[in-house]
Amino acid sequence: MKELKVLLGVVFCALLVLPVWAKEDVWDYPAPEGDRNQRDVSFYEAPVDQGHLPHVDYTVPPRNVILLIGDGMGFNFVTLARLASVGADGRLHMERPPVTGIMRTHSANNLVTDSAAAATALATGVRTDNRWIGIGPDGTHYKSILRVAQDHDYRTALVVDVTISHATPAPFAANVENRNWQISIAQQQFENRVDILMGGGRQYFLPEPQGQRKDERNLLDEAREAGYSVIFSREQLLAQDSLPVLGLFAHNHMTTFAPEPTLAEMTRTSLGLLSQSVASEERPGFFMMVEGGQIDWAGHANETDRAIRQMLLFDMAVKEALEFAQEDGNTLVIVTADHETGGLMIRGNFDNVNASWHTGGHSAADVPIYAYGPGALHFAGTRDITEIPRIIADLWEFEDFPVAITE
Repeated sequence: MKELKVLLGVVFCALLVLPVWAKEDVWDYPAPEGDRNQRDVSFYEAPVDQGHLPHVDYTVPPRNVILLIGDGMGFNFVTLARLASVGADGRLHMERPPVTGIMRTHSANNLVTDSAAAATALATGVRTDNRWIGIGPDGTHYKSILRVAQDHDYRTALVVDVTISHATPAPFAANVENRNWQISIAQQQFENRVDILMGGGRQYFLPEPQGQRKDERNLLDEAREAGYSVIFSREQLLAQDSLPVLGLFAHNHMTTFAPEPTLAEMTRTSLGLLSQSVASEERPGFFMMVEGGQIDWAGHANETDRAIRQMLLFDMAVKEALEFAQEDGNTLVIVTADHETGGLMIRGNFDNVNASWHTGGHSAADVPIYAYGPGALHFAGTRDITEIPRIIADLWEFEDFPVAITE
């Protein structure tokens, strides 16, 4: 009887502790600010042509690669956004590429990944434990496909609608043991000289009391001294005409409402700057990662209207990438997710669509891949999340990828 009481006490304490741990792991996400209209999707421009994009020569390697990550974007997020915008028989911009695939997302230590481990896999080709950034489960640090591209003289860009130092962009230019160490991540992103850094998160670049840094470093001043244009507004973004550029459009995460620039505008400007630089400087090409980070937050909050709006904002960025690729002819566009969030299910009929949520966290569901341009066929079929950067490295003939950092 005494042993049973002890066992029941342990179980009771565990039940008390578990929700706190789970909440810390899941709910470090901001709620919508104020009374902004989450239902307003008047910005969305549906594809005029609802057919598939024309096939291209898939046998040649791409000069440029644009990787677009819808954070938390499972298959049903795509379905929901389609139903809300173009109808059951229509297509979003991301659905127009003729090459599609399915991607598994589990991390090294959990069937359900977090964004840090998933992004590390997408960036480095190495599966790792949840919360780790650019580091394998054995502690080895790895270079991302972005940093390897830098080593081969490619231009590079990270464009997001959250903080630039958040979990998804982080492993493309940083290596830390905890995704929450955004002060260190921001420093590494700058010191690794990514040509374009755009998103929110000024506080991680500034010393106290203006920001969060306790080392008294002002990374904005250091960036200016290093030749970066440091910009804070939509007007400055649209007027930007040279690299490198550090665009921080919010003190913390972006709101995705005016007067901030949209993810599509950041994407369009960045593509113009990158292509101009590649052409004028005779560089081999560029690598760009674009994240629609707040799709995930809508899933965590189980907010259907917000999920639709964030999906359509992300799809407008996909539109910019696909239009660039069509005109350029040498650019590979990959659209995928890091995981699914919220366990979204869709039921009902044409007149009454019923979207329901089954978790406030991530799920283990597979996610879609859409690919267009030279090399796109390599992303068809069922893929593991670690394969994405490995395929890019193969297409660019980068040897010995993944690359461990040994110095």
